[in-house]
Amino acid sequence: MQTTYKPTADEVKRLREDSGAGMIDCRNALVKSEGDLAKAKVLLQEQGQAKADKKAERSANEGLVGSYIHTGGKVGVLVEINCETDFVARNDKFKDLVRDVAMHIAAMPAAYLTREEVPADKVAELRAEFVTQIPPGKPPAVGEKIVEGKLNKWFEDHVVLEQSFVKDDSVTVGELVNGVSSVLGEKMSVRRFAKFALGE
Repeated sequence: MQTTYKPTADEVKRLREDSGAGMIDCRNALVKSEGDLAKAKVLLQEQGQAKADKKAERSANEGLVGSYIHTGGKVGVLVEINCETDFVARNDKFKDLVRDVAMHIAAMPAAYLTREEVPADKVAELRAEFVTQIPPGKPPAVGEKIVEGKLNKWFEDHVVLEQSFVKDDSVTVGELVNGVSSVLGEKMSVRRFAKFALGE
């Protein structure tokens, strides 16, 4: 007869600290993974993503406004990230996310949050500039692909959610937010930011 694995209070506490998930979810994940911490974390992420997907249509009106002042006081950032509940807004993992996104914006060129925010005339101007950079003799279809590639690269460099995260370039800022959203099981979104640079 198979016995159900019973995690210790320390195991549950450790997983909760690592993942930011609730006690019951952590206990259940440890039971399912039979005490394997790495497997339990994966289960929590999958479960959190499923919860976040279900909640995608719900409003995210809670959250935090975070700030980051670069050493020496030359650059400062305010950023607002929303979630669904005040409980998650007080979670350390969420607070770290807000701080990390603010620090990222301070470190990188940041003019727009999403590519939809880039004005149509700016996109048209960029397209026109990139068309002049197509090597002579390229077929129109190839030329269009070159322009699209350059445009996408520009978005990756100038749009916050598409930029590689400054502390871990294997993920974008958007993927970082989605990762925390999946762990904590709530819809999250970066709503707005303001960046101040001395003398600009």
